[in-house]
Amino acid sequence: MPLSGPSFQIEPQAVYRAMRRDHGPVVPVELPGGFPAWLVIGYRELHQVTSDGELFPRDVGLWNQWEHIPQDWPLLPMVGRPLPSIYFSAGDEHRRHARMVGPALEGADPLEIRRHCEQLADRLIDAVCSTGTADLVADFCEPLPVLVLARLVGFPDDEGASIARVLKDLADGGPGAQEAHLRFGEHMARLVAAKRAAPGDDVTSRMLAFPEEFTDEEYMLDLMAITAAGHLTTADWMSNSLRLMLTEDEFAQSMAGGRRSVAEAMNEVLWEDGPTQILAGRWAARDTRLGGRPIRAGDMLLLGLGAANTDPLIRQSLTGGGSSAQGGNGAHFAFSHGEYRCPFPAQEIAETIARTGIEVLLDRLPDLRLRVPVADLVRRPSAFLRGTTALPVRFTPVRTTGDLP
Repeated sequence: MPLSGPSFQIEPQAVYRAMRRDHGPVVPVELPGGFPAWLVIGYRELHQVTSDGELFPRDVGLWNQWEHIPQDWPLLPMVGRPLPSIYFSAGDEHRRHARMVGPALEGADPLEIRRHCEQLADRLIDAVCSTGTADLVADFCEPLPVLVLARLVGFPDDEGASIARVLKDLADGGPGAQEAHLRFGEHMARLVAAKRAAPGDDVTSRMLAFPEEFTDEEYMLDLMAITAAGHLTTADWMSNSLRLMLTEDEFAQSMAGGRRSVAEAMNEVLWEDGPTQILAGRWAARDTRLGGRPIRAGDMLLLGLGAANTDPLIRQSLTGGGSSAQGGNGAHFAFSHGEYRCPFPAQEIAETIARTGIEVLLDRLPDLRLRVPVADLVRRPSAFLRGTTALPVRFTPVRTTGDLP
């Protein structure tokens, strides 16, 4: 079945239910251009794939479709080509990059990250707080993560806004995406050169200080991966959490009554409405079987993270038969799983940015309410990413931080 269409945008869980009914936990799908792949939607099967890096490595070079893939294939930036970076390498090469990137991220002080978030969130809110209206996606959720990440990797604030524009052009995937990718690389190359000349307390300087030898291209590609991977996913995590709070009366009332927290809303989103629905991917190292399907060497396996999180077989054991995984259960696949999952320090940084940003927003603008009917909210047109394109709100105008006593 084609892995596209409005049904993924409107109600992906209905699509996954139909897939389970008709195909089981491993679904034959067709990518744009007619290229075949397997979408893994069963929780247990996804756990098997992500736990076995030898049988199912993230080695894009194994793909048995390369001879048919055109240079301008729209999914090429996401699927990638073999590159010397933490995201597009496999095996020992991946582990070499992870040894450098993990500690560099872990070296960021959590209190300092929170201080950056509070300061930058206040700055974004100050730009709209006196007007009484805003689009929480464009005005807050999209710019905040990249502004914080730009500071953490070592950019001065005046370059953070430029990085945000580049990443927005990349995420939009329009005609300017290729040019934006080049500009993104140029920003990172300049940053590596600047930090080599004058190191600081930042991710880039810690990467450069790591004792193993890496090329400037490897540093640049890893920094691009860190920033790009953390940008849109964190932005969508924030906007999906705010959407839940603003549109579901039961949840909003339980928060107002102190029975629910921002953290619980964010965790529920990771289960029910995760930013990354489908992740490409893994490639079979040899012929095998999975979920009763014959998988051939070089076949692409797409990780159906959002579908696996709602697999009824696992949800029954996690929720006692209920429909929601509310609470603190963290056994979801929102950050993937196994050797190639989102590094734990990166998960903590994303959680700090999202949670702090939402808390500052709700503190500054406590009476947020939607400016349009819920039915008018539009999801990003993608089977792979789950986000809201705009979240128009109104609120009582308040003074900027500079005007407060």
